[in-house]
Amino acid sequence: MSLPVSPLTSALAQMQSMATQAASGPSAADQASGAATAGGFSAALKASLDKISDEQQKAVGESQAFELGANNVSLNDVMVDMQKANVGFQFGLQVRNKLVTAYTDIMSIQV
Repeated sequence: MSLPVSPLTSALAQMQSMATQAASGPSAADQASGAATAGGFSAALKASLDKISDEQQKAVGESQAFELGANNVSLNDVMVDMQKANVGFQFGLQVRNKLVTAYTDIMSIQV
């Protein structure tokens, strides 16, 4: 049995898009606003965390509905949503670990 990889493909495409934007430098609108580049990463991180949280809430809700015997919720849907939430959480955890590592590396640089 193969799980759909569309969420992973979507996340990969989003990361590639962000990398392309970062490599091309700030746009004219970003340069005009000044703080937009600093808020860009923050906003993207918050949006990703919100999406992870929403997926976890959806998975928990479907799990509870299945446990209560709702007719419109199948075990397959519950299991797939639980796995999606788990993959999203693991992704967020790895991003956090990389950010902490980068922070500690920067802080250990001798001036």
